[in-house]
Amino acid sequence: MALMEMVVQGVSTRKVTEVTETLCGASCSKSTVSALCAGLDPRVRAFNERRLTAEYPFVLVDARVLTVREEDCVVSKAALIASAIRADGVREIWGIQIGDSESFATWNDCFKWLKGRGLKGVRWVISDSHAGLVEAARKQFQGVAWQRCQVHLMRNLLGHTPSRHRAEVAALAKRIFQAHDSAEARTHLAAFVTRFAKSAPKTVACLEE
Repeated sequence: MALMEMVVQGVSTRKVTEVTETLCGASCSKSTVSALCAGLDPRVRAFNERRLTAEYPFVLVDARVLTVREEDCVVSKAALIASAIRADGVREIWGIQIGDSESFATWNDCFKWLKGRGLKGVRWVISDSHAGLVEAARKQFQGVAWQRCQVHLMRNLLGHTPSRHRAEVAALAKRIFQAHDSAEARTHLAAFVTRFAKSAPKTVACLEE
């Protein structure tokens, strides 16, 4: 199991062989490591293809860029990660799809894949503001609300903020995010804009997008 975990974490089969020889004094060929890892494929496939039988009001999606070996080349791929929060508050990871890039086409296929597995009861889709993702979500989940992920938004805000203001920006932005209703959120937003309109205008513009 440890050998498979090393490969999953990105260690090459050649490096795995070298590590086992150094630490254990025993040889484990690259082909043996590859054969062990191939045993994971059916489990991953079953996990990725299982039926979605509950009601899932909140769908959360994100992507990660991975570097993978494809034939004789090392290329970048987009891992599209889908999860959700059930009506009873339990969070589930649904699965991962690999695409050549993060785009409208790949996200559209991902959402169709989820619907084909039985996805129902969606009320909100939460993600970053990637244009292709948002467009695909609106096409596949018509009438469903979309919300920008607060984690991604906070990162963007702090990226536009001078270092001396970051702690205060983070604290005041959290007040907006944690407001009990829209009226309270607007009150905190107005205070945020007033506070940083001159000292961090790019931050304000980012928040008001």
